[in-house]
Amino acid sequence: MIVRAIGIMVLSMALLALSDAFIKLAAQYAPMGQIMFAISTGGTLMFLVMARIKGFSLFNRDALHKMVLLRNLFEIVGAIGLVVGISKIPLSVFAAIMQVAPLLTILGAALFLGEEVGWRRWAAILVGLIGMLIVIRPFGSAFSGWELFAVLGVTGLAARDLVTRLAPSHIPALSMSAWGFAATIPVGLVIFFFETKPLDFAPITLMHLVGAVVFTAIGYLAVTAAMRMAPVSIIAPYRYARLIFTSALGILIFAERPDGYTLLGAALVLGAGLYSFLRERKLAQG
Repeated sequence: MIVRAIGIMVLSMALLALSDAFIKLAAQYAPMGQIMFAISTGGTLMFLVMARIKGFSLFNRDALHKMVLLRNLFEIVGAIGLVVGISKIPLSVFAAIMQVAPLLTILGAALFLGEEVGWRRWAAILVGLIGMLIVIRPFGSAFSGWELFAVLGVTGLAARDLVTRLAPSHIPALSMSAWGFAATIPVGLVIFFFETKPLDFAPITLMHLVGAVVFTAIGYLAVTAAMRMAPVSIIAPYRYARLIFTSALGILIFAERPDGYTLLGAALVLGAGLYSFLRERKLAQG
């Protein structure tokens, strides 16, 4: 069962990497507002169908709980950062930045939830952040400024995951996911009104948008399935496979050529994240 769960987790990361690639492809023609609206609407409909199949309603008072609303806010922040980041910067750079999310979640848990974090994991967080700075190089000539949206996105998602821990335990994860996706639908419309790029309904654009929605949905379902089949401490490290898949797609589809600094920074982020997971697992085992 564990081997199967690992395989599904790796597959899910490949699917989500394909979603990243389709978003970037769609961004060549469609405005970012249209992309966000399509993904948000498609994801919300997916969760509505899942809730219908499971036989429970998403329309209840829990949707207005303060932790749920705060989670939705961070979902919006993360979605804006992700869509803009993928659209504007190389996928290899984006992928490396996104892998900082687990480290930021640990940092937030220590600062805001009072969770105990030893010096080894503090050191791993520091190494990971240094790796992200090497990838971004904020004072270098290659820095465009769009990288900050990816940082905004990964920070929003880490905060979302942190707030999820504070939400009442009786609220199903499916409900929170549905509400989070639904919250980003109007944001896509607002962003579109501030853009000069017109809507694009060309077949190639619609194909890319459908690809982004489908692979995001299937990838999410695969992650959920893997997490239920084996302990998180065993499965979670395989999330870093997304870094490899997304970077590979950037090279194959967009002819990206990550330089030495990007590879070094990505290696530091990857190593710090894996060490942190292994350290947490060791502590859990006593």
